Amino acid sequence: MERIIDLNGKSYSVVKEVENVQQLLEHLDLRDRILIVEKNKEILQKESYDVPIMDRDQIEIIHFVGGG
Repeated sequence: MERIIDLNGKSYSVVKEVENVQQLLEHLDLRDRILIVEKNKEILQKESYDVPIMDRDQIEIIHFVGGG
C-alpha cells in the first residue's frame, strides 16, 4: 500500500520498507545529523522515532548546518 506524506511542505511517496520516522531518516541519509523532527505539528523526541508513519502525515525535518 502506497503512503503519501507531506515532507517539508512537499508531497512524498514513502517506500513500503519505511515504516517509521527512524527508518525515514535512514532512507534520507539523515540518521547521523543533529536535527529536529516534527510529526503532525508535534516535535518528536529521539526515543519516539519508532512511531509509525501513516498516509497523509505531515513530517518536518530541520537539520543544522555548520559554517561561518
